[in-house]
Amino acid sequence: MDKNNALRAGALAAGTTLMMLLMSSPALALTRDDGDDPGPGLSVIQTLGLYVFLPLVLFAVIAGLVMVLDKSRAKKDTTSSNINVKPGAEAKA
Repeated sequence: MDKNNALRAGALAAGTTLMMLLMSSPALALTRDDGDDPGPGLSVIQTLGLYVFLPLVLFAVIAGLVMVLDKSRAKKDTTSSNINVKPGAEAKA
């Protein structure tokens, strides 16, 4: 039964993808809309800087701030440090 469900799900996903590809028309992307005024394109260096290097730098800055401002190392472990074990203790019933 699981194999039939997997086949059905795969067929549905493939059919949906195929229909979306057929319904979208990339040729319409070439026609300009009224009021469309695109700016100059980006160079390769500008594109890499904007979409690769800038996110990496932002990630590094945020991760660095989190590590520097982390206060959890200053806290003591209160669960195990306050247990006193006496070696000769006997249980009374």
